[in-house]
Amino acid sequence: MAEGNYSIVSEFVFLGLTEKPELQLPLFLLFLVIYIVTLLGNLGMVMLILFSPHLHIPMYFFLSNLSFIDLCQSSVIIPKMLEKFIIVKSVISFAECMAQFYLFDVFAVSECHMLAAMACDRYVAICNPLLYNVTMSYKVCSWMVAAVYSVGLICATGETVCLLRLLFCKAEDINHYFCDLLPLLEQSCSSTFINEVVALSFSSLNVIVPALNILSSYIFIMATILRIPSTEGRSKAFSTCSSHILAVAVFFGSLTFMYLQPSSVSSMDQGKVSSVFYTIVVPMLNPLIYSLRNKDVKVAFYKIVGRR
Repeated sequence: MAEGNYSIVSEFVFLGLTEKPELQLPLFLLFLVIYIVTLLGNLGMVMLILFSPHLHIPMYFFLSNLSFIDLCQSSVIIPKMLEKFIIVKSVISFAECMAQFYLFDVFAVSECHMLAAMACDRYVAICNPLLYNVTMSYKVCSWMVAAVYSVGLICATGETVCLLRLLFCKAEDINHYFCDLLPLLEQSCSSTFINEVVALSFSSLNVIVPALNILSSYIFIMATILRIPSTEGRSKAFSTCSSHILAVAVFFGSLTFMYLQPSSVSSMDQGKVSSVFYTIVVPMLNPLIYSLRNKDVKVAFYKIVGRR
């Protein structure tokens, strides 16, 4: 494009999930309720684990960090999304958009690897129970969590730096409810080849590698569970994993649909629906899944309520 033939975009306008006026209020109320449940559920889970001594074990250490990630990710995305439902033109500055994308990327990548770390914890607990306290010591768990956040920061920094080198000079409208990578690339009038390569590489690293880690862990876990002679023992071992399997399936399923599909197959409207699952629904469901299906968490909750 010839120089001087374009103006640089300094702000973006979200088109949101839908532009139908009759759906704005119902969707606002729906996602407001989801956000409140997400905040209460995840903050409650963090506080419950913090103040319950019998939950101070590796499994719940990882779960508290997962709740923290979900709490932060939903707070990065949902408030601006709610704004679009109640005002006609939801505007975000270029700097705020880059900041939102960076924070979203940090927490999304961190969640992928946190789920993988939780699968490793379950593998050691079920397949090598006698070595569990040694293998999953507080020091080891702390290093694993630090590594999870480090990968999130490194990947988000790399993708954001690549975004900052682009010129955005097309229409300011973003066909999405937050500053995600693919709708931002559509607004660029620069070559996005490097961004697409980096995005595909990071998506493969942060989706396929943790997914394979989780899959291999659960293959060994299921083989071990099937060798347990008593039905009660098998049921107890499987119950500690079933919540994690459900959370992993929903999160990685929607993430794969969004980022690892060929562009010829996917559409932005399909992508918006898919992204609702891993940015909004999953952070709400995680504390419900892990609390409703977990006896230790329910016992800790009743103890605290009883003391109150």
